[in-house]
Amino acid sequence: MQQANWVPDGTDTEKPNAARVYDYYLGGSHNFEVDRVMARKAMEFWPELPEIMRANRAFLRRAVQHLAEQGVTRFLDIGSGIPTFGPVHEIARAIRPDSRVVYVDHDPIAVAHSRLLLKDDPQSVVVEADLRKLDDLLSRPEVVDLLAAGEPVGLLMVSVLHFISEEDDPYGLVRTLRDALPPGSALVVCHASLEGRPDQAGAHQDLYRRTPTPITMRNREAITPFFDGFELLEPGLVFLPEWRPEDPASVGPHPERMTGLAGVGLLP
Repeated sequence: MQQANWVPDGTDTEKPNAARVYDYYLGGSHNFEVDRVMARKAMEFWPELPEIMRANRAFLRRAVQHLAEQGVTRFLDIGSGIPTFGPVHEIARAIRPDSRVVYVDHDPIAVAHSRLLLKDDPQSVVVEADLRKLDDLLSRPEVVDLLAAGEPVGLLMVSVLHFISEEDDPYGLVRTLRDALPPGSALVVCHASLEGRPDQAGAHQDLYRRTPTPITMRNREAITPFFDGFELLEPGLVFLPEWRPEDPASVGPHPERMTGLAGVGLLP
């Protein structure tokens, strides 16, 4: 049987991968049966997971569209996973065809898949680097080149900061990235919150503690400081469906059930 063109040689198709599981939640096709089995098990615990992941991706789309409409053509997507099912470069180029994207992830499996998917796209590159090691990340030629022009950059940190523990100083990491950005840049954040579903938060964190990627859910008071030095755009830090919905009716009566808090800040 011929292997799909997005699957690197030597890929272990018997072991689930978080990036492919996320793709499955989104309704994508870049996943294996082992990933789908893992996703279904998680959904037994939290049936709304696919809806939450799609709300997360919908927020990313709206935020990138807004920045592109404001003239941003450079994007640094940290914790990008596999850029499938509405990836940043497609969203941005629908408005700004000259948009450039640097995708960054520390998962070698996600990086390998991504490089195959983007091998014919000279305006999109994939970097294997760890957010917790910024000296290394910021020294990569692809990242240096993206920042060097002095043009505004959209820094995307969507569903990545909750994987950074307090021990790794997530606020210091964001400050360092902020200081590396050109004026007029933007920070896009979505973060798993303790506030939306307090009945599920503890069990959800326990589930992730049994994986290589434990999660630290934070409340609004703890998430807001990530935007220090940025001007938080209206409507501020809100639940995922509430950030500039295309149709206000789509927010629904319980946006908190999507759990994530999201916001976009501009750098003066």
